[in-house]
Amino acid sequence: MDAQSYESWYETPRGRWIGERETALILEGLQPSSGESLLDVGCGTGFFTRNLSASMDGEVVGVDINQEWLEYARLHSDGRATFDIADARSLPYATASFDLVISITALCFIEEQLAAVREILRVARRRFAIGLLNRHSILWLRKGCGGGTGGYQGAHWNTVNEVRRLFRDLPVERLRFRTAIQIPTGGPIARFIERISPSTLTTGAFLLVIGEVTGGAHGQP
Repeated sequence: MDAQSYESWYETPRGRWIGERETALILEGLQPSSGESLLDVGCGTGFFTRNLSASMDGEVVGVDINQEWLEYARLHSDGRATFDIADARSLPYATASFDLVISITALCFIEEQLAAVREILRVARRRFAIGLLNRHSILWLRKGCGGGTGGYQGAHWNTVNEVRRLFRDLPVERLRFRTAIQIPTGGPIARFIERISPSTLTTGAFLLVIGEVTGGAHGQP
């Protein structure tokens, strides 16, 4: 999928609803304070980078390894966010460079998830939020099983237990899980179910992992 096709999907009624719902869940989890900085790891076309920068007044930076998608992100930025090329497994930033660090469904396409998570924790000063695809969801049954279809082809779908094991020995605290998009059709019934379903219900297609970094993440005693 090219950058324009990816962004065009978010302009459809279903894509707009999903994008708005996921952005709201990310902001709810991050709870950014005035002046805080944010790094978006694996930002792609910058969709979430732009959405989040509109709700923040601190520095916002998006990084990705795909130069073509970064160019799209730069061209469609309103200037509130900046974009750099970087590998999620080796971020070119000093320890604790950003108050908040996010990565939204990028780790689903990285085999070395642990290496990327370690880097996210290293550069985060306060809180992180990582968006993943949830294997225990209706969307996985429709788009993920058997290797995946369309934009989901080759993606890794995580479970909550799998993510708990991933973070087991890492320097984090208050690890918590939220999900969105219980029914991925985007129709009236799906929107109604979404409104009445608590985000703590771990069956939504979008699995958000939120946590606080501890002193050990920064090499402190």
